[in-house]
Amino acid sequence: MVICHGQPEFLAKNEIGRQAGFTFLGLMFAVAIAGIALAGTGALWQMESRREKEKELLFIGEEYRRAIGSYYDKSPGAVKQFPNKLEDLLQDKRYPNPTHHLRRLYRDPMTADGEWELIRLEGRIMGVASRSSDKPIKVAGFSADQGDFEGAGSYTEWRFISSGGGQQANANAGAQAGGAPSSPER
Repeated sequence: MVICHGQPEFLAKNEIGRQAGFTFLGLMFAVAIAGIALAGTGALWQMESRREKEKELLFIGEEYRRAIGSYYDKSPGAVKQFPNKLEDLLQDKRYPNPTHHLRRLYRDPMTADGEWELIRLEGRIMGVASRSSDKPIKVAGFSADQGDFEGAGSYTEWRFISSGGGQQANANAGAQAGGAPSSPER
């Protein structure tokens, strides 16, 4: 290092500026690494959140299937009926003492509005399905009641249908319930 007379202060300031530049680059590199790590964590969190919503959809769908089957099985008289509306599952007024087939109405966890696609037979609800057209994460390993869910292309194909009579129906069992299911209500 050559020091000229009257310039040591200038050289010292220049040296500090270079060090600050390297510190700044190091800090920017650390921020970039942290950003990449946070992006990866966000993607994992989003996937885990969707898996939880899928589990919730399967649980809630089975609750509706069970409640609709209970409503059908406990129909008074010889003629068995499915409910007209989901609210009928909360308080079945066909008896002197109302029966509760479902504790509360559940929202569809896969859609923002929480509305279900209602699967009807002769105007009455025999099942529910999600209105989400997203592709499911889970494509195999379902229970026997949900065997027809394997390989589904969207959540709308996960149809929770009750055929009554203590049997659970799959999506194609409308004929067992007395005819083909009518077009779904949205």
